[in-house]
Parts: sequence; structure tokens; C-alpha cells
Amino acid sequence: MTSSSGASRRQVLAVAAAAATAPLIAGAPARAAEAKGPTTWDLTVLGTSDTHGNVYNWDYYQDAEYDDSKHNDIGVAKLATLVNQIRAERKGKATLVLDAGDTIQGTPLATYYAKQEPITTTGETHPMANAMNILKYDAITLGNHEFNYGLPLLATWIKQLGFPALAANAVNEATGKPAYLPYVIKEVDLGGHGAPKLKVGILGLTNPGVAIWDKGNVEGKLVFPGMVETAAKWVPIMRERGADLVIISAHGGDSGTSSYGPELPNENPVALIAQQVPGIDAILFGHAHSEVVERFVTNTATGAQVLTAEPSKWGQRLTRMDFTLTRERGRWKVTGKGATMLNTNTVVEDPAVLAAVRGQHTKTVDYVNTVVAQSSEELSAAESRYKDTPILDFINHVQTEVVTAALAGTSYGSLPVLSIAAPFSRTAIFPRGDVRIRDVAGLYVFDNTLEAVVLSGAEVKAYLEYSAKYFKTLPVGAAVNPADISDPGVPDYNYDVISGLDYDIDVSKPVGQRITRLVLPGTDTPVAADAQFVIAVNNYRRSGGGNFPGIVRTQVYNQQQEIRQLLIDWAQAKGTINPADFFVPNWKLVREGVPVF
Repeated sequence: MTSSSGASRRQVLAVAAAAATAPLIAGAPARAAEAKGPTTWDLTVLGTSDTHGNVYNWDYYQDAEYDDSKHNDIGVAKLATLVNQIRAERKGKATLVLDAGDTIQGTPLATYYAKQEPITTTGETHPMANAMNILKYDAITLGNHEFNYGLPLLATWIKQLGFPALAANAVNEATGKPAYLPYVIKEVDLGGHGAPKLKVGILGLTNPGVAIWDKGNVEGKLVFPGMVETAAKWVPIMRERGADLVIISAHGGDSGTSSYGPELPNENPVALIAQQVPGIDAILFGHAHSEVVERFVTNTATGAQVLTAEPSKWGQRLTRMDFTLTRERGRWKVTGKGATMLNTNTVVEDPAVLAAVRGQHTKTVDYVNTVVAQSSEELSAAESRYKDTPILDFINHVQTEVVTAALAGTSYGSLPVLSIAAPFSRTAIFPRGDVRIRDVAGLYVFDNTLEAVVLSGAEVKAYLEYSAKYFKTLPVGAAVNPADISDPGVPDYNYDVISGLDYDIDVSKPVGQRITRLVLPGTDTPVAADAQFVIAVNNYRRSGGGNFPGIVRTQVYNQQQEIRQLLIDWAQAKGTINPADFFVPNWKLVREGVPVF
């Protein structure tokens, strides 16, 4: 939804405005009743996170205004309107704006200025810098996806920002010192009553998973200590240096779990930070793409209540934290705090932000609408999670071709090449007829590169067993609903299918016992445990993303070729996308040998 007029929209805006101005903290004294009580001041902190390259309310893959089943809107331009409304409402009072990271990756717009016309070579300002500078953030934290395009591009983008970029736990491996600014202390005038300025300390924490997910970009250059230990180090320093209020902007969720193994610090430790590190007033967090309106966590050392909130993703929501403060014995004291969430589908896009990025947006739209091939039929990814589909085989076929050609004539050239792919998108479609760059980008949404390793037959089976944990256990005879077939704790991108061997996944069996048939293609010959295979795989998985067994090892192929571009190049070279050229059904879900679908 965007800027449609009418009574219903006016009612929504009125409700939003009323909610934004209403007292949020139970027991906070109203201004009219302050005459006999202590003087109070208030501070508002607005938070965004995981904007992922979204400026316009636009779906580049559909070439249309963004919409989803809940009619969310997206983009920094929408966020800017809400921020400007609150700033205007609070004129003369203090309002800070923070972001918790994952900014420069996630849309064709962001990819274009990292890959097609990289800002490191053109000198052009990145669209996310153009947009966010209009909004005038006070600080931003680096998310893990900030490291996707290498340290030089990240450094260029940071220089283009009109505000500090923080990451206390991104440490220069050679010096042991922070590679980026760890924190800032903002002196804030709360307005009125002649009080001294409030010093707000803002600590930025990035995700330690960068060491796995972008190993190729950071290995030997940066190390990433845990977020809890880093907060424990810097919060006391910030307090010693005068911070009256401490806010952490953290790129990590609050589940306490990790998508990788124990070799790295916790991926989602926000609740642990709040519990274990004294001296924190609030944590704005991201990474998990969840909507957490307001969640208090008790610090075990002090008993203090730490306010935490996460504003969803892509600019769909804006977190509003409100703090009430008094002066007590010459020091600031927080007497109340709370948070609400604002929905960007209640406002129009900010025209200044749109204008700042219009040329770059238009160039991206033109690029993604370039026709690369003709498809002989419609190919959909809707069923790729639970059925072997041509569109996922397209990825595996291209990966297999590239690796096979590259290894020809080498000591690995005689080994069979298998390929691994995951169903990144449930909505991707190659239409019959014209297939455009945006269609390919909608199928392969991540900026992964292609690598290859060698695995044994036993290791391939263990890999498939691990992947098969994606499915719920479905007893023989139980009804099967494709929409509810997967374990909600395993994202689609952590379910892999393999081409080049034939196999069955028995979803009636316990996890770890589901690969009931694994044979050489087109035969009944079981795969030998000591057989050797080359495995074409993306860099995220090969580096340990998803914690799959056996895959983290030395590559036999790594030419730093982006998989999405390889798909585009293949389609352009062939001119036609025909499943007859690449679709080989080789896996299925079963229960006691009977196909589920």
C-alpha cells in the first residue's frame, strides 16, 4: 500500500499520529501534573534495521510496487516520513535515530552499485548513503551483509555517510584494535528547565558470523569477538567517559541460538547481553527480521530492566523508544521507558529521499528488465522445497557445467560432479516467453559465489541427512500439508538438494535416518562410502553457513564467480531455457518407500 487517499487512510494516519503522541510509559507523570512532582525530561530514540537496500516501496523482481499478504510497505523513503513526523511533533525536544545494520545488500538496487557499477570504481555515492543521509541518522551499526562485497566497498560506503558507522567487535587481526568506530557519545539537549545536556552512549555490535559467512573477505584481516564479551568491555568504558544513558545497536537476534556451530560466538545473543552486562538501558537489535515491539529483560547483576526492540525488516516498521528522565543529586536518572512500533504502510514516501535516489532507481529498473532468454514454458519455484523442480535443476545444471569445465584436465577432472542448491524463493517464476534479469535475480536472491570441494560417498549421505532435518516427521497415513511440511526452525535457505545422484528422503523416519535410498544416477547401485565426488556449492555453505557437516574444507575450484551472473550468462548464451536441456528428476519425499507427492 502507498499513498492512496480517502477516509480510511486519513483514519489510519490519525490513529498512527495519536499513538505516536500518547504517553507510552505507565506511571510517567503528565506535564499538566508536574507542578508538585520532580521535573522530568524525555528522550525519543527511533530505530530501523535490516533495510537491505530498500529505498523505494518497490519490488524489483516483480517490476511493481511492493505488496505482500499483510500489505506491508518497505523502504527508507517510507521510514523517513515517519521519522520526520515524529521530529516535527517533538520540535524542541530530543530525538535520535539509529539503525542496527544490514543496509547495503538485498535488492537489485544494492547489487547494481556493488557489482555492475561499483562505487569503488565509479566514485558515485551509494544509493543507501544518498537515502540515509537525507534522513540524517545519528549512528548506524554494521550488519553481517555489509561485508558481502569486500572491505574496500564497505570503506567507501562508510566514507559517504554523514554519520558514524559502528562495530565494536570487528577487530583488526594485526593490531587487535577495533577496525571501525566502537561507539559514540552524543550530547543531547533535552530542552527546557536549564538542565545540562544528556550524554547518550551508543555502542554498535556486528554479528560474529561474518567470520564464516564472508570468510573470503575478512580472513586474515578481521576477527569478530563475541557480542556479549564486547559489550562487557565497552559499556563500562562508555560509563566512565560520561555516558548517562547507554543504548546498544546490535546486529543479532535474541533467541540465544546460532545457525552455525560452537566454533564461533553466539549469533543471536541480545537477551544474554541484557542479562549479563550491567549498565545498559536499551538495545535496538536486528538480524532476525522479527517484529519485537517491546521486550524487557532483567539484568541478573543489578535487577535493572533492559528495554529491547526489533523493527522487522526492509523498512516495514519503525521502532520508537521513549525515555523519561529526572535529575537526582546532580545526575541523570531514567524513571521510565517503553517502546512502540510504527507501520510504514500508514504514510507516503518522503519526496526528498525519492529524489535523492531516483536516477539510481531508474537505472536499476532498466537493467533488471533486460531480456536474457526465452523460456519454453513457465517454471515455478513454488514446490521446490518438497518436489524436484526444473527451476532448481537449472541452478544445479549451470553450477555443474561450470565446475566440470574448469576441472577438465586436472587431477579432479575424472571425478563425478554433484551440485548443491537451495530453494531461496517460494515465489520465483520464469514466465513462458521473455525471461529477464529480474526473473533470474528473483530465483537466486543472494550474492553467493561458486566453489567446489571433494566429498566421499559417506560424507554426501551425512550431508543429505543433515539437510533432511528441514522436514517435520510425518508418520505413514498422516495428512500432508505442503504449506506446513517444514520445521519452522529451519529456514528454506538451509535446505539443500543435490543433483548427480538419485535419493529418497523418508519423512516418516527420525532425523538422521531419512536417506533411505542413495544410488548412482539411473541405477540401483548404492553409492559406496569411499566413492569420491566433486561438489559444486556456494561460498556461504562452503564457509560453514548453516553448519552442514563435512563441507568446510579446502576448495578445488574457486574463481570468485557470482552464481547469479553465471545463470544470467548461461541463459544469454543459450537464448532458450528449456527443461529438456537440464531437468533430471533425481530425488523425492517418501514414507516407507511410497512417494509423498
